[in-house]
Amino acid sequence: MARKPATPADDAETGDRPGRDNGVQVLARAAEILRLLKSSPGGLSQAEISNTLLLARSTVHRILSALAAEGLVEQSGTSSRFRLGQEILRMAEAARSALVTVIHPLLQSLSRELNETVDLSVLDRNQITFIDQVVAAQRLRTVSVIGASFPLYCTANGKAVLAAMSEKELERVLPPDFEAMTPATLTSLTALKTDLARVRKSGVAYDLEEHSLGVCAVGVVLADSPLGYAALSIPIPVQRFEDKKDAAAAALKRTVSLIETLWRKENGEA
Repeated sequence: MARKPATPADDAETGDRPGRDNGVQVLARAAEILRLLKSSPGGLSQAEISNTLLLARSTVHRILSALAAEGLVEQSGTSSRFRLGQEILRMAEAARSALVTVIHPLLQSLSRELNETVDLSVLDRNQITFIDQVVAAQRLRTVSVIGASFPLYCTANGKAVLAAMSEKELERVLPPDFEAMTPATLTSLTALKTDLARVRKSGVAYDLEEHSLGVCAVGVVLADSPLGYAALSIPIPVQRFEDKKDAAAAALKRTVSLIETLWRKENGEA
């Protein structure tokens, strides 16, 4: 007896329709699941994934099994919740390293122009983490270790990132209480939001000895970054800050614009 042609409903449940279209559809659904897990660090159950993406549970189960076999997803301990696996995290790290290599010469040029240290940092859960740096040849200079993480609310790069977030995202990443790192730290949400409104208007964030006494900084967010939320910043000893802050802000904006154009070209958008 001839088998009846598969209907869309049949395909949603069993994936029986052969051919290239079905393979592309499975890849698209796998990408949807990975993107959903990326935004859910606590993990999700099969039922939650199915309900959120409006996919049949059998389809979700089959795709998750295939992704788990490749190390792209994993179950959280003994629970039934899934999260991104170590393999995809390694792939993401490799991609990030490649992006950093591409833009590093622009950081070097900016550092030479201002004779100051330049930092590239990314959002890492609820902190800002340094992933690249060009150190100036100044005797009096500020240097942070690559891999070090600082609070968002009292750093120029952190505030640049916060200003690009929605209210819901701010609630997710900001702590309930702000520790006073120095006497200049903004320790109330109201004061921080007032500062972030100014950052959105000017496009530039400042750290006025709010994280470390004797050190100020200028920061600008990298919009639509392949690195996720990211920022460039220039830490400047307080002795030189007033004389250099305007030039630093202008140079940062110009460099960020160059980086964003470079990324668009890399993606074939320009």
